[in-house]
Amino acid sequence: MSAGTGDRGELFVDGTDRRRRTDRVTEDGTRHAVAVGADRRPAGGGAAPMFSDGGPTPSPCPAPSSSPSAASGTPSPGTGPTRLPQARSAAPRGASSRREKKPWGKIAQRIVPYDLRPDVLRLELIDLGDAFRAYQRRPEPDLAVLAELHDRKARAFAVWATVTGDASLREEAERAEAAARTTREMNANRLGVAVDGSGPVVQRLLTRTQAAQARGVLDHVRVHAPLPGAEARLAVLMLTLRAARAGTGNVTGQDLNGWLPGDAERVLEQLVDVGWLRLPETVTVAEALASRPEEPTQVTVPSLLALGPRPFSFGKVTRARLSGWAQKAVGDRKLRKRKSAAATRLLAVYTAAHSRPDGRLASASDDGLDLDAAASFCALRPEDVTGHAGSLVTADWLAEGDTAGGRLRGRLAERVLPLSGLL
Repeated sequence: MSAGTGDRGELFVDGTDRRRRTDRVTEDGTRHAVAVGADRRPAGGGAAPMFSDGGPTPSPCPAPSSSPSAASGTPSPGTGPTRLPQARSAAPRGASSRREKKPWGKIAQRIVPYDLRPDVLRLELIDLGDAFRAYQRRPEPDLAVLAELHDRKARAFAVWATVTGDASLREEAERAEAAARTTREMNANRLGVAVDGSGPVVQRLLTRTQAAQARGVLDHVRVHAPLPGAEARLAVLMLTLRAARAGTGNVTGQDLNGWLPGDAERVLEQLVDVGWLRLPETVTVAEALASRPEEPTQVTVPSLLALGPRPFSFGKVTRARLSGWAQKAVGDRKLRKRKSAAATRLLAVYTAAHSRPDGRLASASDDGLDLDAAASFCALRPEDVTGHAGSLVTADWLAEGDTAGGRLRGRLAERVLPLSGLL
């Protein structure tokens, strides 16, 4: 690259070699080489220019002469090389423009602003949102933990409302307070303790949902039992729970004889004769009563087979829970010791299923259980329920009970509270 000069002494730029130099042509026609940047002064004099970094230029070198050293471009003795301005070191990409990232979060469908102050409130809201989402992923609910989360939310949203003056945040805080109270009441009912935490902590066999499903099974048995009599009703209940999910279930001789000591063979034959129960073709009633746990008998209840609408929709875990719950009631140690009748055992199951967490019979809005409904399930006359309720009091199943005014009132004994139906 080259640029010519006129006859007025303008600059000439020669780019033929790898170095860039500027030549100055004097009035006598002699061309003098000057390194780029050696003299940045304007041709007519004046102040030195500024570099892009804002610093002044270095002091210029002495004016060039017509000596050979000047003509060849070699610095004259006593002068050092001309110093060029150094390029600024590059900052890391985006370091100067990137804003420091702050954690952000979301709670109750609200974005937590990154600039919310005080900072401790912002971090609490972010942590709370994460905690609620983690709770939703839990395999089993924990109402005590949930109540504490609602308490924290109520406090945090109240502060947020004060800081921002947002009335909707105040309303959200009030809803969280109400949710905390309701959750604690539910947890207290489930455990059978007072809301303030006083009283015994009871390990329940059933959840509230499972207890409702148990009452559904009891109603089904009351309506669809094929034979009259408490003994047949008890066998139908226990066999229904064994076959509730698929229409088939396993039983042993110990099961059958434990439910109906001394009467199991007769009842089993009656259920087979009316077609409510089917045994395998190669198994007789006597063989079923002799079957051992390692080789149980598989029985079939045709009305529960998956050929039409299913009366029950629970899974195998719930089925096992309900069957175990009924087995504990029917096989209660004190009831067995007193050789309680089948009707008394049925009444024990019925009272457990229809009790509150504190053991009181019937829901809080009802004055006891309907005597006719209880008698119908137990295959008894209403007037006969009184005697069997007295037997349950004697066996320490009921702490108290009476049947005045057509209602069965009472309370489960403390030892029976784990079987409560959590009304």
